Amino acid sequence: MLNFLEFLSYVFVSNISPGPNAIISMSNAGKYGLKKSIQFNLGVSAGVFMVLLLCSLFSWVIFDVFPAFQLIMVWVGAAYILWLAWNTIRSDPAVESKYNKEMSNLFLQGVVLQFINPNTILYGIAVFSSFILPQYQSPFILLLFCILLSLASFFCTACWTVFGVIFQRLIAKYTKIINAVLAALLVYCAVSLVIKTF
Repeated sequence: MLNFLEFLSYVFVSNISPGPNAIISMSNAGKYGLKKSIQFNLGVSAGVFMVLLLCSLFSWVIFDVFPAFQLIMVWVGAAYILWLAWNTIRSDPAVESKYNKEMSNLFLQGVVLQFINPNTILYGIAVFSSFILPQYQSPFILLLFCILLSLASFFCTACWTVFGVIFQRLIAKYTKIINAVLAALLVYCAVSLVIKTF
């Protein structure tokens, strides 16, 4: 039987912890406001659903057949997160209004981020291999878990977005300092991922 207390604790802590999804959600809220930022959150949720679906189907293969895949994804993900940090620190408030008019699809960014975010992939592998697959193998039940977990992801990233909206004026006033802090948090995420591989 699934231990729901441990399962829910792991799901909540994994989703609410500051990582790339949370930091970018908060940053987007400060730049674009709640309505446009929700597109990114919906994209994150859709991407998480797709990644979890793949993890539910292939987690045992990744561990048994391709153990090196986990290490490769950590390094690729860390490099991408460092790239996000670089773009965050270079963000120019004077260009933001122009960027808002030409803003790329935030929904698509949220989806794509999940496929190169090692946190999401490792989370999916861990939650299915540790909690779900030992108890349930029914495709319908696995699909329900994917939906539930993607909704949890949306709720937690939306919390970070609301935080960003509430402090939007403060973010606008201290953009450079806040961008430096957000970039530092992203660098911390990348470094901590790499350190775990040693």
